[in-house]
Amino acid sequence: MKHKCPICKAETDSALHADFPFCSQRCRMRDLGNWATEKYVVSDPIFDEEDAAEGGQKTILLDLDKTDDNES
Repeated sequence: MKHKCPICKAETDSALHADFPFCSQRCRMRDLGNWATEKYVVSDPIFDEEDAAEGGQKTILLDLDKTDDNES
């Protein structure tokens, strides 16, 4: 599988590079450092956990098997 290194954008290949998707151990360690210094973060939840516990979250269920009456 061919890919570009997420750090330096060099071409990488899963069959050739042991550090795939990185091109080298150096790029792998730079990526780890980015996580450690919080340069990368996981996004915030899209809903408030308190609202979900209280039932404040709205859920819409679609019946995909039902045919539309307006359909010709």
